[in-house]
Amino acid sequence: MKAVIQRVKQASVTVEGKVVGEIGPGVLVLLGVEIGDTTSQAEWMAEKIVNLRIFSDDQGKMNLALPDVKGEVLAVSQFTLAGNCSKGRRPSFDTAAAPEDANKLYSYFMGQVWELGVPVQSGIFQADMEVSLVNDGPVTFILETPPKR
Repeated sequence: MKAVIQRVKQASVTVEGKVVGEIGPGVLVLLGVEIGDTTSQAEWMAEKIVNLRIFSDDQGKMNLALPDVKGEVLAVSQFTLAGNCSKGRRPSFDTAAAPEDANKLYSYFMGQVWELGVPVQSGIFQADMEVSLVNDGPVTFILETPPKR
């Protein structure tokens, strides 16, 4: 499981001209699910993102996490994160999970974020989405779950 996490002042997802998910301050999470990813990896990813200290304290140091700043999460499924661009000119998506499996883990991930006390909004799985954001910093991280056991 891979994620791109961007600290934002605000973010939204639009599908067919209609805003389907929108947050204020928090993080935009682009989440890619790969073949063999598990619910324990989704739990790890949710816990890591919710508690990642990437928000500034009074001294301007990154010491605060989402719960400390009452931040929100906008989760967007992003199968292209599983893309392999190492050969040729066209990405290979051989490691991307099947849509049904990916949707289950994407939904499970969002449920875990919610259970950790952080409000979560989402895009629409497999939809053609327009994502808008005001990146704060910019602060952007790439996370991968630890190797599968």
